[in-house]
Amino acid sequence: MTVHRESHRAARIGWLRAAVLGANDGTISIASLVIGVAAAGVPQSSILLTGVAGLVAGAMSMAAGEYVSVQSQADTETADIAREKRELETDPEHELEELTLIYVSRGLDPSLARQVAESLMSSDALGAHIRDELGITETLRARPIQAAFSSAISFVAGAVIPVAAALLAPSARIAEATSATALVTLVILGGTAAYAGGAPLFKGAIRVAFWGALAMGLTAGVGRLFGAVV
Repeated sequence: MTVHRESHRAARIGWLRAAVLGANDGTISIASLVIGVAAAGVPQSSILLTGVAGLVAGAMSMAAGEYVSVQSQADTETADIAREKRELETDPEHELEELTLIYVSRGLDPSLARQVAESLMSSDALGAHIRDELGITETLRARPIQAAFSSAISFVAGAVIPVAAALLAPSARIAEATSATALVTLVILGGTAAYAGGAPLFKGAIRVAFWGALAMGLTAGVGRLFGAVV
């Protein structure tokens, strides 16, 4: 008997979303900070201090924001599961009918749907309702700690690149070197995310690079404006 194996990308959605968001935000925000401050004409030491401070603050902000967001989802899931458990204990017949109707709505005839519902409820009633009524699966289950950690680490990974460019570039060319390095990084990030998610490679890369270039251009303009005023 030949075993048919399939590889799907749905299992990557949770961590991939957080990782790509963190890395993109790290590169774009820190590169924009560095470029904006450099455009204002401040010393290289101040530019580096701004970049490092932004890296630390941004990583903590990403972690906290992702944790709060995903924890809210996890709390909702936990409350729904607890309510479903109580309903199974107090009114199992109604829950059986509910599950049967779900399978009927998916195309099974009523008698077969009833048999399927009875079979699943006899083995794992709560699991069947969590999956088919609430739509909660192990793959898509909210994991706040994982999401927060992934966001913070990926933000740092993305932010280190413009900071390193500012450190290594000649003081007169920090803005240009950081811009070029950040754009190359964003193209790679966008292409990698698109490839991992099964989306068009070129479109993903250009989309991320475009918004990054826009952010850096606007910040550079603000830096030059305020630098000229000061």
